[in-house]
Amino acid sequence: MDKAEVKGFIAARVAKELNDGDVVNLGIGLPTLVPSYLPEGVSVTLQSENGIIGTGTVCSENKDPIHVVDAGGNPSAVSGTGCFIDSATSFGLIRGGHVDATILGGLEVDQEGSLSNWIIPGKKMPGMGGAMDLLVGAKNVIVAMEHTAKGNPKILKKCRLPYTAVKCVNKIITEMGVMEVREEGLVLTEYNPEFSIDDIKAATEADLIISPDIKSMV
Repeated sequence: MDKAEVKGFIAARVAKELNDGDVVNLGIGLPTLVPSYLPEGVSVTLQSENGIIGTGTVCSENKDPIHVVDAGGNPSAVSGTGCFIDSATSFGLIRGGHVDATILGGLEVDQEGSLSNWIIPGKKMPGMGGAMDLLVGAKNVIVAMEHTAKGNPKILKKCRLPYTAVKCVNKIITEMGVMEVREEGLVLTEYNPEFSIDDIKAATEADLIISPDIKSMV
Protein backbone atom coordinates (compact mmCIF):
# COMPACT_ATOMS: atom_id res chain seq x y z
CA MET A 1 0.00 0.00 0.00
CA ASP A 2 1.28 3.45 -0.93
CA LYS A 3 2.29 5.40 2.19
CA ALA A 4 0.16 8.37 1.10
CA GLU A 5 -2.96 6.20 1.07
CA VAL A 6 -2.60 4.64 4.51
CA LYS A 7 -4.25 7.27 6.74
CA GLY A 8 -7.21 7.73 4.42
CA PHE A 9 -7.67 3.97 4.17
CA ILE A 10 -7.74 3.60 7.96
CA ALA A 11 -10.08 6.58 8.42
CA ALA A 12 -12.51 5.23 5.82
CA ARG A 13 -12.72 1.88 7.62
CA VAL A 14 -13.16 3.55 11.01
CA ALA A 15 -16.03 5.64 9.64
CA LYS A 16 -18.04 2.45 9.10
CA GLU A 17 -18.07 1.92 12.88
CA LEU A 18 -20.17 5.03 13.50
CA ASN A 19 -23.96 5.18 13.55
CA ASP A 20 -26.30 7.99 12.60
CA GLY A 21 -26.82 10.29 15.59
CA ASP A 22 -23.72 9.19 17.52
CA VAL A 23 -21.91 11.66 19.76
CA VAL A 24 -18.26 11.18 18.82
CA ASN A 25 -14.98 12.49 20.21
CA LEU A 26 -11.96 12.48 17.89
CA GLY A 27 -8.33 12.42 18.93
CA ILE A 28 -5.79 14.58 17.13
CA GLY A 29 -4.11 13.47 13.93
CA LEU A 30 -5.52 10.57 11.91
CA PRO A 31 -8.89 10.41 13.75
CA THR A 32 -9.78 13.91 12.51
CA LEU A 33 -9.98 12.49 8.97
CA VAL A 34 -12.86 10.14 9.84
CA PRO A 35 -15.80 12.56 9.29
CA SER A 36 -14.77 12.96 5.64
CA TYR A 37 -15.49 9.27 5.06
CA LEU A 38 -18.85 8.87 6.82
CA PRO A 39 -21.26 6.66 4.84
CA GLU A 40 -24.22 8.32 3.14
CA GLY A 41 -27.05 8.92 5.57
CA VAL A 42 -24.82 8.90 8.65
CA SER A 43 -24.48 12.14 10.57
CA VAL A 44 -22.67 12.43 13.90
CA THR A 45 -22.23 15.14 16.53
CA LEU A 46 -18.57 15.83 17.22
CA GLN A 47 -17.60 16.72 20.78
CA SER A 48 -14.32 18.34 21.76
CA GLU A 49 -13.38 17.90 25.42
CA ASN A 50 -12.33 21.53 25.78
CA GLY A 51 -15.98 22.54 25.44
CA ILE A 52 -17.45 22.31 21.93
CA ILE A 53 -20.56 20.29 21.07
CA GLY A 54 -21.09 20.09 17.33
CA THR A 55 -17.60 20.84 16.06
CA GLY A 56 -17.84 22.12 12.51
CA THR A 57 -15.63 22.59 9.49
CA VAL A 58 -13.20 25.50 9.53
CA CYS A 59 -12.93 27.49 6.29
CA SER A 60 -9.35 28.44 5.40
CA GLU A 61 -10.23 32.13 5.28
CA ASN A 62 -12.06 32.00 8.60
CA LYS A 63 -9.50 30.46 10.95
CA ASP A 64 -9.27 32.08 14.36
CA PRO A 65 -6.53 30.18 16.21
CA ILE A 66 -6.57 32.59 19.14
CA HIS A 67 -10.23 32.37 20.11
CA VAL A 68 -11.63 29.06 18.82
CA VAL A 69 -9.51 25.92 18.96
CA ASP A 70 -10.19 22.23 19.47
CA ALA A 71 -8.65 20.06 22.20
CA GLY A 72 -5.50 19.65 20.10
CA GLY A 73 -5.02 23.42 19.79
CA ASN A 74 -6.04 23.51 16.12
CA PRO A 75 -8.39 26.13 14.65
CA SER A 76 -11.97 24.98 15.11
CA ALA A 77 -15.55 26.03 14.56
CA VAL A 78 -19.00 25.15 15.84
CA SER A 79 -21.85 24.02 13.60
CA GLY A 80 -25.11 25.95 13.35
CA THR A 81 -26.78 23.60 15.84
CA GLY A 82 -23.76 23.32 18.13
CA CYS A 83 -22.77 25.16 21.27
CA PHE A 84 -19.93 25.98 23.65
CA ILE A 85 -19.91 24.58 27.19
CA ASP A 86 -17.58 24.89 30.15
CA SER A 87 -14.91 22.29 30.82
CA ALA A 88 -16.68 20.80 33.85
CA THR A 89 -19.82 20.13 31.81
CA SER A 90 -17.76 18.72 28.94
CA PHE A 91 -15.98 16.22 31.16
CA GLY A 92 -19.29 15.45 32.86
CA LEU A 93 -20.59 14.32 29.49
CA ILE A 94 -17.55 12.11 28.97
CA ARG A 95 -17.40 10.64 32.47
CA GLY A 96 -21.17 10.19 32.52
CA GLY A 97 -21.08 7.84 29.56
CA HIS A 98 -22.80 10.16 27.08
CA VAL A 99 -20.14 9.87 24.36
CA ASP A 100 -21.05 7.00 22.04
CA ALA A 101 -17.58 6.55 20.56
CA THR A 102 -14.09 7.95 20.84
CA ILE A 103 -11.49 7.45 18.14
CA LEU A 104 -7.91 7.87 19.32
CA GLY A 105 -4.46 7.41 17.88
CA GLY A 106 -1.97 5.23 19.68
CA LEU A 107 1.76 4.93 20.27
CA GLU A 108 1.28 1.46 21.74
CA VAL A 109 -1.74 -0.75 22.41
CA ASP A 110 -1.62 -4.24 23.89
CA GLN A 111 -3.59 -7.44 23.67
CA GLU A 112 -5.44 -6.65 26.90
CA GLY A 113 -6.81 -3.44 25.39
CA SER A 114 -4.52 -1.09 27.31
CA LEU A 115 -3.34 2.05 25.52
CA SER A 116 -0.29 4.31 25.69
CA ASN A 117 -0.71 7.42 23.58
CA TRP A 118 0.37 10.51 25.47
CA ILE A 119 4.17 10.62 25.80
CA ILE A 120 6.89 10.15 23.20
CA PRO A 121 10.31 9.27 24.67
CA GLY A 122 12.87 12.04 24.17
CA LYS A 123 10.29 14.69 23.27
CA LYS A 124 8.60 17.39 25.29
CA MET A 125 5.67 15.88 27.15
CA PRO A 126 2.41 17.31 25.72
CA GLY A 127 0.26 16.12 28.62
CA MET A 128 -2.45 13.50 28.75
CA GLY A 129 -5.31 15.84 27.85
CA GLY A 130 -8.74 14.22 27.98
CA ALA A 131 -7.66 10.82 26.66
CA MET A 132 -7.70 9.16 30.09
CA ASP A 133 -11.32 10.22 30.68
CA LEU A 134 -12.41 9.27 27.17
CA LEU A 135 -10.92 5.80 27.41
CA VAL A 136 -12.94 4.94 30.51
CA GLY A 137 -16.02 7.09 29.78
CA ALA A 138 -16.87 6.50 26.12
CA LYS A 139 -19.16 3.59 25.26
CA ASN A 140 -16.98 2.46 22.35
CA VAL A 141 -13.21 3.01 22.21
CA ILE A 142 -11.53 2.64 18.82
CA VAL A 143 -7.79 3.02 18.29
CA ALA A 144 -6.99 4.15 14.73
CA MET A 145 -3.29 4.01 13.88
CA GLU A 146 -0.65 2.65 11.55
CA HIS A 147 0.24 -0.94 12.37
CA THR A 148 3.97 -0.32 12.88
CA ALA A 149 6.36 2.58 13.53
CA LYS A 150 9.56 2.46 11.49
CA GLY A 151 8.99 -1.26 11.06
CA ASN A 152 8.53 -1.91 14.78
CA PRO A 153 5.25 -3.37 16.12
CA LYS A 154 2.89 -1.01 17.92
CA ILE A 155 0.47 -3.77 18.94
CA LEU A 156 2.20 -5.49 21.84
CA LYS A 157 1.75 -8.16 24.48
CA LYS A 158 2.16 -5.39 27.07
CA CYS A 159 2.60 -1.65 26.58
CA ARG A 160 6.07 -0.38 27.47
CA LEU A 161 5.30 3.34 27.54
CA PRO A 162 3.32 4.89 30.41
CA TYR A 163 -0.32 3.83 30.26
CA THR A 164 -3.07 6.26 29.39
CA ALA A 165 -5.61 3.72 30.66
CA VAL A 166 -5.77 -0.05 30.98
CA LYS A 167 -8.13 -2.67 29.53
CA CYS A 168 -10.35 -0.08 27.86
CA VAL A 169 -9.93 -0.44 24.07
CA ASN A 170 -12.70 -2.24 22.16
CA LYS A 171 -11.25 -2.28 18.67
CA ILE A 172 -7.97 -1.52 16.85
CA ILE A 173 -8.06 -0.54 13.18
CA THR A 174 -4.88 -0.27 11.10
CA GLU A 175 -3.98 -0.45 7.43
CA MET A 176 -3.42 -4.19 7.89
CA GLY A 177 -6.58 -5.25 9.67
CA VAL A 178 -9.32 -4.89 12.25
CA MET A 179 -8.76 -6.41 15.67
CA GLU A 180 -11.28 -6.78 18.49
CA VAL A 181 -10.31 -7.04 22.15
CA ARG A 182 -12.30 -9.94 23.58
CA GLU A 183 -12.19 -12.08 26.71
CA GLU A 184 -10.21 -14.74 24.86
CA GLY A 185 -7.66 -12.21 23.58
CA LEU A 186 -6.96 -10.05 20.54
CA VAL A 187 -8.96 -11.34 17.58
CA LEU A 188 -8.23 -10.44 13.95
CA THR A 189 -11.69 -10.17 12.38
CA GLU A 190 -10.81 -8.40 9.10
CA TYR A 191 -7.67 -8.17 7.02
CA ASN A 192 -6.41 -6.05 4.16
CA PRO A 193 -5.92 -8.39 1.16
CA GLU A 194 -2.73 -6.49 0.28
CA PHE A 195 -1.17 -8.29 3.25
CA SER A 196 -1.12 -11.99 4.06
CA ILE A 197 -2.11 -13.29 7.48
CA ASP A 198 1.55 -14.17 8.00
CA ASP A 199 2.51 -10.55 7.17
CA ILE A 200 0.08 -9.30 9.81
CA LYS A 201 1.34 -11.76 12.43
CA ALA A 202 4.94 -10.78 11.72
CA ALA A 203 4.10 -7.09 12.24
CA THR A 204 2.27 -7.79 15.51
CA GLU A 205 3.99 -8.65 18.78
CA ALA A 206 0.72 -9.46 20.53
CA ASP A 207 -0.69 -12.98 20.44
CA LEU A 208 -3.13 -12.68 17.55
CA ILE A 209 -6.14 -14.97 17.33
CA ILE A 210 -7.41 -15.41 13.78
CA SER A 211 -11.20 -15.39 13.66
CA PRO A 212 -12.70 -18.41 11.86
CA ASP A 213 -15.07 -15.91 10.22
CA ILE A 214 -12.34 -13.48 9.12
CA LYS A 215 -13.27 -11.30 6.15
CA SER A 216 -11.70 -8.67 3.93
CA MET A 217 -11.57 -5.02 5.01
CA VAL A 218 -12.39 -3.95 1.44
